[in-house]
Amino acid sequence: MRYLNKYRIESHRRPGWDYDTDGLYFITLVTQHRISNLGEIDSDNQMILSDFGKIVETEWLLSFEIRQELICDEYIIMPNHLHSIIIIDQSGSGNQSKLDGGIVSDSQSVQTHGREETHGRASLRPSQSQSIRLPKSISSFLAGFKSAVNSRIDDFIDLHHLKIPKYNRNNHFFQPNYHDHIIRNDGEYQRIKNYIIQNPKKWNDDKFKS
Repeated sequence: MRYLNKYRIESHRRPGWDYDTDGLYFITLVTQHRISNLGEIDSDNQMILSDFGKIVETEWLLSFEIRQELICDEYIIMPNHLHSIIIIDQSGSGNQSKLDGGIVSDSQSVQTHGREETHGRASLRPSQSQSIRLPKSISSFLAGFKSAVNSRIDDFIDLHHLKIPKYNRNNHFFQPNYHDHIIRNDGEYQRIKNYIIQNPKKWNDDKFKS
């Protein structure tokens, strides 16, 4: 196949690291073959979500609404990938996350519990009334999210009679692997957060653009 391994993401998981433990993680998911089917960057450097992009955003936000121990601190949906800072807080308090050398508090995130227009980017904190469902790891959480995206997009394809292949375990919407990075201090957190926020402005130079 022409695309076989061309854009394959190698595993960047840290050997021996327990991905169930509390901490902050920078996560990147990339679409299969780096196809830009999540939307486009307009002339004002705003991300305009496609129908598929809106489905991805809806499922991403829902994933955190049903998991009180996971916090989406920041995210951006780009034309062919998704960046996010995820906090694992097994206490479910949602109040703060400790870093090696710093504290990230609620004051550094914006409360956005609604479904207003986000242009594929927002900072989130969970409400205290949400139910708890503990994931075994970051990887199992992302596997569930990807599966939900596949199902929702397949439903959309059927509903609108689109003449495109459907997604399943042999034809993934997102690449099976993902990038992850353990955020170890406040300086690193601020740098990554700013990178996510500024990502649309730098799309033309983005390493994931194909």
